[in-house]
Amino acid sequence: MDFNVKKLASDAGVFFSRAMQFTEEKLGQAEKTELDAHFENLLARADCTKNWTEKILRQTEVLLQPNPSARVEEFLYEKLDRKVPSRVTNGELLAQYMTEAANDFGPGTPYGKTLIKVGETQRRLGAAERDFIHSASINFLTPLRNFLEGDWRTISKERRILQNRRLDLDACKARLKKAKAAEAKAALWSDEVEKAEHELRLTQTEFDRQAEVTRLLLEGISSTHVNHLRCLHEFVESQTNYYAQCYQYMLDLQKQLGSSKGEIFSGTFVGNAESTSPPPAAASPPAVAATLPAVPTIPVVPTIVGVPNSVAESVLNPNEVKPPASGTRKARVLYDYEAADSTELALLADEMITVYSLPGMDPDWLIGERGNQKGKVPVTYLELLS
Repeated sequence: MDFNVKKLASDAGVFFSRAMQFTEEKLGQAEKTELDAHFENLLARADCTKNWTEKILRQTEVLLQPNPSARVEEFLYEKLDRKVPSRVTNGELLAQYMTEAANDFGPGTPYGKTLIKVGETQRRLGAAERDFIHSASINFLTPLRNFLEGDWRTISKERRILQNRRLDLDACKARLKKAKAAEAKAALWSDEVEKAEHELRLTQTEFDRQAEVTRLLLEGISSTHVNHLRCLHEFVESQTNYYAQCYQYMLDLQKQLGSSKGEIFSGTFVGNAESTSPPPAAASPPAVAATLPAVPTIPVVPTIVGVPNSVAESVLNPNEVKPPASGTRKARVLYDYEAADSTELALLADEMITVYSLPGMDPDWLIGERGNQKGKVPVTYLELLS
């Protein structure tokens, strides 16, 4: 019991001494032991590393999970040391809705077929997103979080101890200075000077030892940077693979939709008395086709189901129409295109063809020539060259 009382009294005395020293330093009434320039640089570098690691960690969490409620939920599961439940991604949820809609509209209809294709691609995109989030969390977020919750806490603890050792050292220096000033007035204070010098030697040893421990931890920040650099490379690699997968999935989907577009639209517009040409492959400004020269205008007669239309047939059959004498343009093919019927020209990405317009054609289509091959081509698959 007496031992505990004495220990509490001693701790209270030490705390009071440190508080007095700290207050006097702030008021400019006491001297302060300064750390060397190299040590100060290590401290500044450590603080900078901690601050930027926190910001990068938080923003990466936002990137991977934009929903703040979901982030709070994941944080609570981690603190409770429980496994975070699997969550459906937005792409997978959209895929589910599209598939259910296709079943209601009829999976055999053009719209239903397209919904199924797009839905399957969205499912694959959602799965790729899930894999990317999992990889980024393990290879990037976890090392950053481990630094903040492990190494940095250790560094902060040792820095606090070092601060206390410095306050003790400076308090002993102040006591020794007062004892020597009193010794000059009376020889009776010589014992106080000897006691103050002994305490100073002890506190100086403790301060030097703690400064060395803290210095070693701060120099370890260099190793932390090397580790975070490796993790950053892994994060970039995961992100690159993720976007490459997404691009490939969308490219495959675009090819599927492009190859079946003519078939879908031809089936959709059978019996449409107002249609005189194949429907457009994709939305495109009418002004593109308007800039191309056209042969002399031929009256366009509306198509009526069951009634032959020789004029319309001649316009829609590019093999029987000669190109204009001048003004044809070159075009570079942007994507592969599979011809839907004999009136269309199949395209290969990056090849060069000659294009021109015919009277009465839909503005989203042109006539394309490659050698002795000729056929309709969609404008959206071309880059027109001057």
